[in-house]
Amino acid sequence: MSKRRVVVTGLGTVNSLGHNVSEFWDAIKAGKCGIGRITRFDPAEFPAQIAAEVKNFDPSKYIEKREASRMDIFSIFAVHAAQEALEDGNIKIGESVDKTRVGVILGNGIGGEVTHELAYEKIFVGGGPSRIPPMTVPKLISNIAPANIAIATGAMGPNYALLTACSAGTDAIGAAAMWIRSGQMDMMITGGTEAAITKMGIGGFCVLKALTFDFNDQPEKSSRPFDKRRSGFVMGEGAGILVLEEYEHAKARGAKIYAELAGYGMSCDAYHVTAPHPEGDGAVLAVDMALKDAGIGPEDIQYINAHGTSTPLNDPTETGMIKRAFGKHAYNLKMSSTKSMTGHTIGAAGGIESIVCILAIRDQWAPPTINLDEPDVEAGCDLDYVPNQGVSWKIEHALNSTLGFGGHNGIAIFRKI
Repeated sequence: MSKRRVVVTGLGTVNSLGHNVSEFWDAIKAGKCGIGRITRFDPAEFPAQIAAEVKNFDPSKYIEKREASRMDIFSIFAVHAAQEALEDGNIKIGESVDKTRVGVILGNGIGGEVTHELAYEKIFVGGGPSRIPPMTVPKLISNIAPANIAIATGAMGPNYALLTACSAGTDAIGAAAMWIRSGQMDMMITGGTEAAITKMGIGGFCVLKALTFDFNDQPEKSSRPFDKRRSGFVMGEGAGILVLEEYEHAKARGAKIYAELAGYGMSCDAYHVTAPHPEGDGAVLAVDMALKDAGIGPEDIQYINAHGTSTPLNDPTETGMIKRAFGKHAYNLKMSSTKSMTGHTIGAAGGIESIVCILAIRDQWAPPTINLDEPDVEAGCDLDYVPNQGVSWKIEHALNSTLGFGGHNGIAIFRKI
């Protein structure tokens, strides 16, 4: 029995490069960097003082002020991006689409960290437990972002959060597709959201020595995946939301179709809390699963949006994994890391970078890895990472690679349609 096809019919995003998909994509095509000195708090005492913040963001187009006050910023990002995606797809849930056949699944890594830190400060600085804001728990729990989307849109189907760290956005997309393929849902709102540029978020990653400390005076040069001078990742934030829809359902309502979600694979390294498997065993497994799910071979992939965090360990390990999974074809495809521009948005990365893959297919254009001045060939980073300037490229299939703490691996493949 053939499985139901899943297509993408709406896109929405908020991130450091733009407050909507158009702004974001224009910035990606121009090779702009969204990284700067942290403004949310004084970062002077932190070894890493830079981040890819969402600045000058006004959510009032889609969210009333009173409602926004009852949400953590990670929920605000998610609801805003979801409303943009629905508007982009000309979707009115409960009118043109049956609200009982639409669900919401989102990925995030940390949840409402801004709210969490505020409550902590109220306890220890601002007068004790009685001073904790009443909405603290409903604002910070990780499931509340998809719940807020459902409340805002009326989507009554399956609604939950996936918490697989940096692969969470991709894993949410894969899980959402399964609900459509099963025949239980016609449409899913999915992707990822994150807002962890806080003292605890930055400080916690600093003590892990995961962030770069070397470019506080040159933030635009700080995220440099696969480059010899890379020294750690840069924290980013935002949301990336896709509307997935069953193909015949989309055709029947005359929907604009961006691409098909052709394949998905998920695995675990079963190896280490923070370090990837040195041979990339889990990630290779996830790639193989996604290719099989899509019914294609390695040679059918033309572009990969790499996890590409700009850390000393990830970049050569991921490159080695790609070589194992794709063999000689690894040298024929284009692979880039747009984290060089957006920073690492943790649970939102899979959603935001899936949008990159989808628009790369639409425009037949491979985005650049900026700041790639000298590839670290000695460490094995010798593939075509599209250094510093994007190129026109025939793309039939694009693969999004996301690899998270705990050894989580999520791989999504999108197909031109």
